[in-house]
Amino acid sequence: MALNFQWLCYRSLTVFSNMLSTIARINLVSSHPEVYDPCDDSFALVDALLADRANLLEHHPSICMEIGCGSGYVITSLALLLGKEDSGAYYIATDINPHAVRVTCETLLAHGCHAEVVNTDIASGLEKRLSRSVDVMVVNPPYVPTPEEEVGRHGIASAWAGGENGRSVIDKILPVADKLLSDKGWLYLVTLTANNPLELCLQMRKKGYASRIILQRSTEEESLHVIKFWRDLDTLLEANECMGTEQNRKWTSYRIHAFYSIFHMEIWETEF
Repeated sequence: MALNFQWLCYRSLTVFSNMLSTIARINLVSSHPEVYDPCDDSFALVDALLADRANLLEHHPSICMEIGCGSGYVITSLALLLGKEDSGAYYIATDINPHAVRVTCETLLAHGCHAEVVNTDIASGLEKRLSRSVDVMVVNPPYVPTPEEEVGRHGIASAWAGGENGRSVIDKILPVADKLLSDKGWLYLVTLTANNPLELCLQMRKKGYASRIILQRSTEEESLHVIKFWRDLDTLLEANECMGTEQNRKWTSYRIHAFYSIFHMEIWETEF
């Protein structure tokens, strides 16, 4: 009985140790007063990636990207999570905060990982080069509802200020993600309940994406959702059919309006 208990303890410690080796270690994550430190939302995103690790390994991504890398905790964890089994993947991270770029580079270096880190707003200047080529994209956006004038400020405020309903930056990121994701591209997005995750899923569905909330987590201050989006042929066909139906409806409405306009004009001319 004692031997079995010792074996179980050893087994648990081994599993826990292996799990830690596949994500970034907090004590090796660099920091700066103007850079957002890993917090509940960062941990939720990495936990979602861990939960989906088997699928990610089978996915064999060629290019992985993080928009808004902050401290580098997430992109480093993704590189470690895939690195041993998928060393051929190329990693790229962006952030509007120049301090975050430096901190991310330091975090990557401390873990023996490499990524191209770019100081830019979302993916400005990279759209042509990365068009339809990103296989895995991870985003922990500024999602906190704030006054619009706080959006896009320099420094640490850029990490959380999300404007009205916390959607201002998210609504800018999604069209960019649509342009950059490959045919087999996956997007992992952190959202807050106030961001209306269901509406985001419906919005992306119109562009041909299926979606699934792969992690929900409530803290003392917020309720977080990590949504996974992927291109889906059936969803795309459905979206195209809906678009065609909507265009036909508009065209029919236009023809009816034009008919009545001509009809009234003829009556007016006759009466005159």
